[in-house]
Amino acid sequence: MEPHKLRAKPCTFYSFSCILLIFAFLASFASAAIHYHEFVIEAKPVKRLCRTHSTITVNGQYPGPTLEVRDGDTLVIKAINKARYNVTLHWHGVQQLRNPWADGPEYVTQCPIQPGRSYTYQFTIQNQEGTLWWHAHSKWLRATVHGALIIYPKLGSPYPFPMPKREMPVILGEWWDRNPMDVLKLALFTGGAPNVSDAYTINGQPGDLYRCSSKETAIYPVEAGETILLRIINSALNQELYFGVANHKLTVVAVDASYTKPFTTNVIMIAPGQTTDVLLTADQPPARYYMAAHAYNTANAAFDNTTTTAILEYESAHYSAKGGKSLKPIFPQLPGFNDTATATAFTAQLRSPCKVKVPIEIDESLFFTVGLGLINCKNPNSPRCQGPNGTRFAASINNVSFVFPRSTSLMQAYYQGQPGVFTTDFPPVPPIQFDYTGNVSRGLWQPVKGTKLVKLKFGSKVQIVFQDTSIVTVEDHPMHIHGYDFYVVGSGFGNFDPKNDPAKFNLVDPPRRNTIGTPPGGWVAIRFVADNPGIWLLHCHIDTHLPWGLATALLVENGVGKLQTVQPPPLDLPQC
Repeated sequence: MEPHKLRAKPCTFYSFSCILLIFAFLASFASAAIHYHEFVIEAKPVKRLCRTHSTITVNGQYPGPTLEVRDGDTLVIKAINKARYNVTLHWHGVQQLRNPWADGPEYVTQCPIQPGRSYTYQFTIQNQEGTLWWHAHSKWLRATVHGALIIYPKLGSPYPFPMPKREMPVILGEWWDRNPMDVLKLALFTGGAPNVSDAYTINGQPGDLYRCSSKETAIYPVEAGETILLRIINSALNQELYFGVANHKLTVVAVDASYTKPFTTNVIMIAPGQTTDVLLTADQPPARYYMAAHAYNTANAAFDNTTTTAILEYESAHYSAKGGKSLKPIFPQLPGFNDTATATAFTAQLRSPCKVKVPIEIDESLFFTVGLGLINCKNPNSPRCQGPNGTRFAASINNVSFVFPRSTSLMQAYYQGQPGVFTTDFPPVPPIQFDYTGNVSRGLWQPVKGTKLVKLKFGSKVQIVFQDTSIVTVEDHPMHIHGYDFYVVGSGFGNFDPKNDPAKFNLVDPPRRNTIGTPPGGWVAIRFVADNPGIWLLHCHIDTHLPWGLATALLVENGVGKLQTVQPPPLDLPQC
């Protein structure tokens, strides 16, 4: 796609500018494009950390292909499964209006694509621009099956910030020195926690601080004085990350494909599933500077404490004057692994660029406790009960540990009127009230398994408060809702106070996101309008927690007329 070279725009426009925008809007219908792609999902040899693994890739690439489109364009992607695992693809953050069939989570909106089969995802980008991404949504395949999805503004519509000279996707990931699917399989068998990753990666490469990795370290060339746009994506399975660039300020201009009031920071915190766009100006003495990322860890649990690096290299500093040897890169100062104060200060600065239309009168007020749990075993000494004190790890929302169907998908069962697959009696509040972040009685640690959905009327105005619990451990749970963006109106530590905390909500310019973390031992409140019919998965984007049950789904009923009704499924929708 051609570079996007347009001037910046403010929040408000004069009449003449509005007329120009109308013409640009009309012209955009004629310029909307259809992009056809084939994604071949298959195992290919990938060497990292001195060893070659048979790794599941897309078109032989790790990370997978970057998709570049404009707002209003249509994507038609034929996914051909040549791997030995069932697979689906999810277009993270794409709202998929009236089209849950293209959303991708296995056994939610579709049955998986079986080995040797294919499925064509077709969807149109509508009123979205910025950085999103795509990934497998089947077990732990997204460890290596993922890539960037960049949505440029419509032709004639500029960025709302100074135009960068160049743009670079920065995909942060995790690497296991073994088959990630085997890591998950062992954890699900034993009931214990899975092994942590062996490395973090930037665009698929671990970087200079890992064995056998320095020759392939990603290098980003820049010219002195130029401004570049870094499109940062956290594709890691299980870890929030701190990211920074040595001696350089980062100006945050967007998160989750929604623009923000620009602010400058030395470091960003980014959770699995989230994206953050930052402007970086090469205003330092010509040299080589490390980009680096390491864990922000909020749980009392083992984690990968290594650091991944890439290099920002000024072109005039490619070689030193001494014998042509490369200059040693300068390292950034990253916060400590458990520095919650820095993470909180970062997220507190996020604001929408202008006043936004936040739902004020709420029709559905939901209070969701999210966190871990333990399943008691009849035989604690069993090989399948290797969690704490002879238990099995679990996770839940409002004490319901979500169970995915296996014989059909939720959406197919709903559309076809098939009974017995799910119920719509998900509790809107915890069945038992308790001190959620205090010393919780062990009698409340064991959740109940079930496939319960939250039923919402079309057009209802929804508030959800996600409350972290101290069961097993407090933790930042990045909660993602498929099919929707939402406004993050408030957050805090401790237990949510329904009498006093809402008075502190930001109902003027809250940030718009598709994935938001619960502060460890705290809460976060979001609001949105349920105007996209279908069944949409709501879950923690830490992939260890998803098979443990930290999920539910929103069943948004059809409204009135075709434009408020789920479209029919495609003919090639996979069957179980």
